[in-house]
Amino acid sequence: QVQLVESGGGLVQAGGSLRLSCEASGSIFSINAMGWYRQAPGEQRELVAGVRSGGSTKNADSVKGRFTISRDNAKNTVYLHMHSLKPADAAVYYCAAGVVACYGPPTLTDLGVWGHGTLVTVSS
Repeated sequence: QVQLVESGGGLVQAGGSLRLSCEASGSIFSINAMGWYRQAPGEQRELVAGVRSGGSTKNADSVKGRFTISRDNAKNTVYLHMHSLKPADAAVYYCAAGVVACYGPPTLTDLGVWGHGTLVTVSS
């Protein structure tokens, strides 16, 4: 099995910063893209930022200049550095990854894996 575990959410005042972390563990052969999504109450889940295995990144327009995504391939971990937070950023943040799993060589299995989410609350 492969799982993603997020951490780092919490309550922050508007203008503040938080860093989210997401570590992948389990029968991992390799990890392709990793990303962060968020879902506010009554809203659809949306992509916040993504990073490919080679390091190229993509941010949603709403967070450009404020959020930065990075990954540590040696630790199978992706981070989301959030600055200048706004009340509109409040949501449950989910980590996602495209994982190649190996449950028994030589078979490899492509998986799309989601974390359980971490809550970010921004007070005005």
